[in-house]
Amino acid sequence: MTWATDRLAALKAGTSDMPPIVRTLRLGLIDDWGEGWVRKSWRPTAELATADGSLFGGYLAALADQVLAFATMTVVPDDRVFRTVNLQMNFLRVSRSAPLTIEARVVAQTRQLVTVRASFFREDGVLIAESTAQQILMAPPAEHERQQVQ
Repeated sequence: MTWATDRLAALKAGTSDMPPIVRTLRLGLIDDWGEGWVRKSWRPTAELATADGSLFGGYLAALADQVLAFATMTVVPDDRVFRTVNLQMNFLRVSRSAPLTIEARVVAQTRQLVTVRASFFREDGVLIAESTAQQILMAPPAEHERQQVQ
């Protein structure tokens, strides 16, 4: 296990606190994960809909960034951290306030870069959006740098 897979296991088990950004944005956590993949269910609330009742695309992009990061966490080496350096979103169908299943997979990995892809499905299995991201792997910040950020 690595720092990242330990964190995923704790989030799935509910034994770790939800990060403040996840709580604030109501992103939810994961349902399941394994090496190279994650899956989550998400139910939108009325506050997240646009004037016509469709889901706000920027919010779906935030969900994509989260689930793509979770997928990266399944493979990130223990001596590395990562950051999103590229995020693309493709909206295929309009979706209303209906539950979604979001799945993400690692599709390529090099020593410095992880490429991940996510798919957003309605309850009836229809694909409504896809997203890809690239995560750059790097050494964790030095202790003095971490203290300055906090």
